[in-house]
Amino acid sequence: MNPQARDIVARLQAAGHTAYFAGGCVRDQLLGVEAKDYDVATSALPEQVQKLFPRVTDLTGKSFGVVRVLHGEDTFEVATFRQDGPYKDGRHPESVRFATAEEDAQRRDFTINGLFFDPVAERLIDYVGGEADLRARIVRAIGNPAERFAEDQLRLLRAIRFATRLSFTIEPRTWAAIQAAAASIRTISAERIRDELNKIFSASKPERGLDLLDGSGLLREVLPDVAGMHGVEQPPQFHPEGDVYQHVRLMLSKIEQPNLELALGILMHDVGKKPTAKVDENGRIRFNEHESVGAEMSEQIMTDLRYDNKTILTVRELVQHHMQFKDVPHMRPSTLKRMMARPTFALELELHRIDCASSHGDLKHYEFLKDLLENMSAEEIDPPPLINGRDVLAMGLPPGRAVGRILEAIRVAQLEGTVQTHAEALAMARRMANGDGETPG
Repeated sequence: MNPQARDIVARLQAAGHTAYFAGGCVRDQLLGVEAKDYDVATSALPEQVQKLFPRVTDLTGKSFGVVRVLHGEDTFEVATFRQDGPYKDGRHPESVRFATAEEDAQRRDFTINGLFFDPVAERLIDYVGGEADLRARIVRAIGNPAERFAEDQLRLLRAIRFATRLSFTIEPRTWAAIQAAAASIRTISAERIRDELNKIFSASKPERGLDLLDGSGLLREVLPDVAGMHGVEQPPQFHPEGDVYQHVRLMLSKIEQPNLELALGILMHDVGKKPTAKVDENGRIRFNEHESVGAEMSEQIMTDLRYDNKTILTVRELVQHHMQFKDVPHMRPSTLKRMMARPTFALELELHRIDCASSHGDLKHYEFLKDLLENMSAEEIDPPPLINGRDVLAMGLPPGRAVGRILEAIRVAQLEGTVQTHAEALAMARRMANGDGETPG
């Protein structure tokens, strides 16, 4: 328990106000999980909170009864008990009125988030049956589920998130209301959808999140290209597990440590199969260039969801390169080293392992690359260049493409091991500058 948060409650109570811990921190405490944030709900009005705690850092929510209090080294949200008015935008109430603790609990989303705890008296306050639902591992909307989701459509994804991360089931009436309202998720901003998806797919069992998104109808609304993998058949000799959707789902289930970029890479890696699917003259299903098409598609999907550039680039690289691993036995040393030197290679290799384990089961290329990584130093894989552009220009060549071709040829020779010193690199550069050598193919 956070001592500063407890002190806020104690000082509010000492001043004659009702005050409790509220929401997620109570849920986490009952689950034996360390709470990240402590929120306080109180009968005190914002002005009364300010008088007790002058270090208020944010007053933007004051009209809704919410202020942020800096106490010690931490910041805490302190909210006056309230009831919400109509939600005309499907996200925020038009107005609020200050209310009792019970009324405040009744306005919240799910019973497991509607609990209060008095840290001074060490007493749980449960107006909504949240404690029983925590014990039964159930996500249940408070009151009428359809009304709760009509008030705030983001709750549709929040239900999936809680069920995924906590390994809870969704209560049948709540589940039916999610399915009925799934299309309304489109009213929510891309950024908020992205944030919920991130929490779902960085959970310890992201495949459960995929199942719930799919079964609820939300997947076709927020990730239609992923939903479109259903029914995209694959060659059974390579993919006995089933269609592309089943393959992706199985891959998600084999992630050993939660990793958002890896999960997104898995989710997107075969997204290009549907638009590239063909049956050749021998009756075999082909997906030619699906990795390149998929890379473009994944970039667009993630851009639309307002992902940051680094995450987009990482996932694009995972998608673009995932078919390259089949060529490992035939690669020249220089090509292999450049592959291994990519910043995303560790994630690419793990995606390849999971890809193979979720289809044909042949891990020989993975084992080969893993052995190389364990027995080669970083400098062997990506050694510093032996010469630079200034060295080549000093030989009298004008700036231009010829300089780049020479540097590239020497880099390949270095990675192949045929040129190993600065002097050898200079000699090769002179020969090429004088037209006495061809650029290695």
